[in-house]
Amino acid sequence: MEALVSELNRLPTIGRRSAERLAFHLLSSDLEDAQALSRSILEMRERIGFCQQCHNIAEGELCAICRDGRRDPSTICVVEDPRDVLAFEETGAFHGLYHVLGGRLSPVKGVTPEKLHIHELLERLKSGAARELILATSPSVDGDATALYIRNLAQARVELITRIGLGVSVGSSLDTTDSITIQRSLEGRRGMH
Repeated sequence: MEALVSELNRLPTIGRRSAERLAFHLLSSDLEDAQALSRSILEMRERIGFCQQCHNIAEGELCAICRDGRRDPSTICVVEDPRDVLAFEETGAFHGLYHVLGGRLSPVKGVTPEKLHIHELLERLKSGAARELILATSPSVDGDATALYIRNLAQARVELITRIGLGVSVGSSLDTTDSITIQRSLEGRRGMH
């Protein structure tokens, strides 16, 4: 039991108490349910890897998005993590390709450009197929630094580099929104049509 709690506790956002609750839940669940969970984890680890082109999750050499001939190769959206791809895809609003960095620059945490897929992005841009690069890194000091770093390296390789609009969330109120978010929403304002 302690070994399972220790393993569960190593998962992101799972503290010791949550790990104990999960372990006791698994102990009291049907054996078939525990076996199904175990099989799902093993199968995922055996079958899922990373796309050789964009570094998103993939079954095989290329992910489903890179294989999709209906996607617009002239626009590449640069994100930090495969979860960001899922967030964009849920909107149904983006029809280009992605490039997953695998994180964001953070000298404090030892994340240097060499530890991210920045070199691979620059190699992709050499073909000249991409006309626009959308930098969709997180709105943080490290995310902004990553976007600026990529912009400086890529500006000679692509004709348009944009940054996602950052601002006030739908449904939130201005009195509870921090000043940096309000400032960014003002700077990223657009005309009303």
